[in-house]
Amino acid sequence: MTKIPTLAEVIRARRATGSRADGHRLVLAIEGGGSRGVYSSGMVKGLEELGLAGVFDAVYGTSAGAVNGAWLLCGRAIPGMRSWTDRTIMNRVIDPRRLFRGGAAFDVHYLVHRVYDGLEPMDFPAILNNSTTFHPIATDARTGNAIDLRPHIVDKPSLLLALRASANLPILAGGPVILDGVPYFDGGIAEPVPIRTALRSNPTHLLVLRTRRADELRPPTSRSHRVIGGNYLRLRAPGAYRAWLAREAQRETEDPLPTELGGAAVQLYPPAGAPEVGSSARDTDLLAAALEIGRRAVHTAFASVDA
Repeated sequence: MTKIPTLAEVIRARRATGSRADGHRLVLAIEGGGSRGVYSSGMVKGLEELGLAGVFDAVYGTSAGAVNGAWLLCGRAIPGMRSWTDRTIMNRVIDPRRLFRGGAAFDVHYLVHRVYDGLEPMDFPAILNNSTTFHPIATDARTGNAIDLRPHIVDKPSLLLALRASANLPILAGGPVILDGVPYFDGGIAEPVPIRTALRSNPTHLLVLRTRRADELRPPTSRSHRVIGGNYLRLRAPGAYRAWLAREAQRETEDPLPTELGGAAVQLYPPAGAPEVGSSARDTDLLAAALEIGRRAVHTAFASVDA
């Protein structure tokens, strides 16, 4: 019986040869979580620093995880993460006071169209033309299903819409984002960690970047969130509402999945003692610390690859 190489062995070989023609399918899945995605941002930054951006056959990301995957594939993850520590940008992107004026607490449109297409630009052609396929995940507002938006990405405008759709929190970021006639909300409603979708592509090896510590439980939904957010989805997007109600049990179904691949699958978490980062955090000192913790976690995990 042929021994299946470990994830680290495949990554090391691909980095050394610069080739993915080894018969394996190596997939990266990135968790989101609003501002908590700063941890996977740091991890993605670490992957780019180690020269590992090109070793993956596909990148799957949910919400902030989709944004982080885009940064990795455009080759600008290192400079792109500066926006996390820019107080002006963070205060513009996240401002709960706007809710009281009928606006959105999360201005995802500004983030995607002004920051990523201006202030701290992504290289969108590099993403579109990358041989590593990009798979942002969003929630179909009609059915509540997690949808891989890759088939809808054909040019820069559709790529921008896909990034917005994947990170489009109900109410907090406004109404649904329409892509090819379908309304979408944040992918985190249906699939906070895009493991199930990634596994459907039959990878032989899987790396998952997580944004909560392994011992950190998902906090219960606040009463105001249940009442306001729940009623909004129940009335406007009943399919997404059913997926939203099922979120509490999702971690129990997500965590065991990569064990199907044995040593060929690795989940990388923020280390023990890493501070909890709320989904709407905008304290740039906290975000800078979390970014660095995520970066170091990747360097620690793959130190032998870089040797």
